[in-house]
Amino acid sequence: MTLTRRFEVVVCLLAAPGLLLAQASGGCGDLPSHADLRSALQTVVVQAGQPNGGLDNNMWATVVNRDGEVCAVVFSGSDRGAQWPGSRVISAQKASTANAFSLPQGSAGIFPGLALSTANLFSAVQPGGSLFGLQESNPVDTSVAYGGNSRNNGQPNDFMVGEKIGGVNVFGGGLTLYDANGKLQGAIGVSGDTSCTDHVVAWKVRHILNLDNVPAGVAPGGTDNMVQDITNNATGHPVSAGGFGHPTCINNPSPALLQAACPKGPAGALAGCAAANVVPPAAP
Repeated sequence: MTLTRRFEVVVCLLAAPGLLLAQASGGCGDLPSHADLRSALQTVVVQAGQPNGGLDNNMWATVVNRDGEVCAVVFSGSDRGAQWPGSRVISAQKASTANAFSLPQGSAGIFPGLALSTANLFSAVQPGGSLFGLQESNPVDTSVAYGGNSRNNGQPNDFMVGEKIGGVNVFGGGLTLYDANGKLQGAIGVSGDTSCTDHVVAWKVRHILNLDNVPAGVAPGGTDNMVQDITNNATGHPVSAGGFGHPTCINNPSPALLQAACPKGPAGALAGCAAANVVPPAAP
């Protein structure tokens, strides 16, 4: 780049402070804004009468577009330290994973438009599973994950915004986003509690945003819901009956009831979703 061109770029950026962020956020126009995502997350996490199981923690949520670029990073608490700091990057990993391993409506294959949640991948990546080693692929870009000023974490100018975080995460909390027309727009990742609660919170947030119009999935009902079908075999080894199972968690919510009480579209209130989370006693 010539000296003159560099000068022109600097002048342009100085004249329009929001330009750099706008360019970085390109391709996110059909996805929720930072404000909308945070509002939805806070509604699910803190609204009275909406039990999510788990530890009742505050949470992080990240949305990526179809190219895997981060569009928004938010938290539900009062500041960035009110939820597990490590969950910020994990939420982005989960979004990246769900997006990377889901397909658009009308795609080829036995299940056209197959959406795989991060929870659906747990069993397949265990030793002996058909996708063992998947979690070692697509590593996180640590320069993106830990770059920038920490004071911006969870803000509209979070350093990850506009960048590709990468990473593969194989427990609950990552869901693909399909709009009202069934078009794949990207994915959401939620982290900050047990992996089962992360999934439940992500499911409810996606419902509020009307981005849960999933064409096909491996869970009952053709969705990308969490399947809790892991039991010990004769040798005491945990095995998923259907191959897409996820373990239960402390204060375990019921994804099966979640699907029945909080189905896909239309967007709006969470009426009925609270009943989805019957929390059995925690295992000793």
